[in-house]
Amino acid sequence: MTMRVQLPHLLVRAGTVSALTLVALAGPVPGLGATAEAAKAPVPTKALRIAASKKGAPYRWGAQGPNSFDCSGLTRYSFRRAGRALPRTADQQYRHTRRISRAARRTGDLVFFHSRRGIYHVGIYAGGNRIWHAPKTGAVVRLERIWSHAVSYGRVR
Repeated sequence: MTMRVQLPHLLVRAGTVSALTLVALAGPVPGLGATAEAAKAPVPTKALRIAASKKGAPYRWGAQGPNSFDCSGLTRYSFRRAGRALPRTADQQYRHTRRISRAARRTGDLVFFHSRRGIYHVGIYAGGNRIWHAPKTGAVVRLERIWSHAVSYGRVR
């Protein structure tokens, strides 16, 4: 049975999720029913929806879901559920994706944070200069503004 959720109900469920993200995630929300429309969605769109559905899941180092995540565990879990395999760590995922420019980034692309030592964090681009990610110990999966200019963008092949 297909279940459609009205937008006001989504706004209540979404809490602090921006309206812009809700537009990007328009359509069925994982766990609320599926439609043929959702099945046809591109893999990055599905991965973004899956990551968003994990809002509030606790961060745990090394966790790959389904109830807790670290940053690369969330991206790996989301893409695997959407139909694409990713390696385990943020650095491995960086090497596995095709580099794209900031101007070419699209929702569902990966955002890699780097320092002199290399890649240290990854999230899924949600549009509006925001990412879904599992930030750090004591935090939860959430939508957050990209806070650094030391980022690279990658597209999952």
